[in-house]
Amino acid sequence: MSAPLILIVEDDPNSRKLLRDVLGAVGYQTREADNGEEGVRLAAETLPAVILMDIRLPGISGIEALKLLRGDARTRAIPVVAVTASVMQVQTALLFDAGFDDLEQKPVKMAALLEKVRRLLPKNAVAPVP
Repeated sequence: MSAPLILIVEDDPNSRKLLRDVLGAVGYQTREADNGEEGVRLAAETLPAVILMDIRLPGISGIEALKLLRGDARTRAIPVVAVTASVMQVQTALLFDAGFDDLEQKPVKMAALLEKVRRLLPKNAVAPVP
């Protein structure tokens, strides 16, 4: 069985590299997009197990991208984690109301993020053992 695929939608190249390196080091496959439109396209093409979505992206925002994902039968059920520096209580409520499955604050705490990814994996997916 192949390792679960995690889609990283992040416009900052350094943040994208950090996520890719950490996820890859523990055995996940990754794909990357640097904007919301590309993230939505890649999600429909690759059907990742989990999506890590920045909120502030060039073009459409992470929230707008999530709406498109939830509106497509192919991607509707994919768990999406909001990854953002904007985590005031009101913003957190807005993100969960928008339909995100979880939230990770920047700077990302990798152990916490990996646990969220493991928890959100579909039941038939096997998480890599770090």
